[in-house]
Amino acid sequence: MFLKHGAATQNDKPGRREFLRVGVIGGLGLTLGDFFAMQARGDQKNYISKEGVAKSVIQIVLPGGMAHQESWDPKPEAALEYRGPFGVAKTKLPGVVFNENFKSLAGVADKMTVIRSIAGKEADHGRASYTMFTGYRKSPALEHPSLGAVVSHEFGPRKDLPPYVAVPSASEYGGTGYLGSQFGPFGIGSDPARNGYKVRDLMLPPGVDDRRFSTRREIRGVVDDHFRTQAKSAEALGAMDEFYARAYALISSPAAREAFDIEKEKTATRAQYGTSDAGPRFLLARRLVEAGVRFVTVSYGGWDMHAGIENAMRRQAPGLDTALAALIRDLDERGLLASTVVLVTSEFGRTPKINASAGRDHFPRVFSLAVAGGGFKKGLVYGSSNSTASEPEEDPVRVEDVLTTVYHQLGINADKELMAPGARPIEIIDGGTVVKDLLG
Repeated sequence: MFLKHGAATQNDKPGRREFLRVGVIGGLGLTLGDFFAMQARGDQKNYISKEGVAKSVIQIVLPGGMAHQESWDPKPEAALEYRGPFGVAKTKLPGVVFNENFKSLAGVADKMTVIRSIAGKEADHGRASYTMFTGYRKSPALEHPSLGAVVSHEFGPRKDLPPYVAVPSASEYGGTGYLGSQFGPFGIGSDPARNGYKVRDLMLPPGVDDRRFSTRREIRGVVDDHFRTQAKSAEALGAMDEFYARAYALISSPAAREAFDIEKEKTATRAQYGTSDAGPRFLLARRLVEAGVRFVTVSYGGWDMHAGIENAMRRQAPGLDTALAALIRDLDERGLLASTVVLVTSEFGRTPKINASAGRDHFPRVFSLAVAGGGFKKGLVYGSSNSTASEPEEDPVRVEDVLTTVYHQLGINADKELMAPGARPIEIIDGGTVVKDLLG
């Protein structure tokens, strides 16, 4: 039960009725309190992993399966039905070109690693997305935790901020699997690309100013004191004290509020990220890792282009091109790129030939991923596909190898066993290999 907005004044002394009516922070909507409470009940005090070169990850999620030919791996010498409708953009790397859709990203290629030889197995959206988030193939027997959930489990929060944040909302397979919901993403509940964007729980509700917020916190303290005298477990109340203290700290911290507030950015900086939905989302991701969030997922666009791929890419690609290039430059200029992995993932590639609907269909056999920062080599194009972008030609890499390498940079051993229901030890990733040639 919740304390109504008018139930306490500065001079109120809480009595038995308040004890019965105040179960949590009255009127604040305790998504944050619940979030920290679940973490307190978890395994958060027994972290084992030690931070590595990378301190944070921004995972850019491109739902639907972006065509490698129309992005990272163009084939300008191939026949028209293979190369598609676009030309190329020269990068800063000798002899390396991106598709013309990525002109801005071509300008920061010297800060990136592009892997052109990802060898996938899944052509279904859900199954491919599951593998991209977890490093496992989907199974009815067990749901595996996503990369962000594992980072949350291994390291926990930093600077009173949630360790794992999803912008604008959690992806279907970006959850916690067998680890439990306390390690899941904090969904901001609003899209920074929309007017009226506000993060849930960081703003006091109507009618509750700072004075009333403080009064209710005092009432909460009296209630805790009352139940502490009745409680048999001081440890349990100590955990409650900890997670409510963290919730209060986040709600009342100007620094935490500012981390989520892209309006604090200079107009010139916001302009660099562009006006597409990607711009504000990517900018918010940068603010969050700068403030201390360990893992941010950002989703953008729909890339399932079975028909009319030319027009579809002209609509979708410019926003990604502008915002992602700006994010990489911005992190680099702020000295954050060295400690932040920017991981650009999709689901699979697209078929080598343009189909009868002027699009491309699902194709997992070879596709591309891009990474920047966090100790990955700068200016590297790793592996290759063949002349029609239909098979890996050199240095094939699996999705689980990429995720294992990201874990390695964070200081997490992907061979580590976590405990699944039924006391079953499960490796974070089974059989993944650190691709050392990707690392600086």
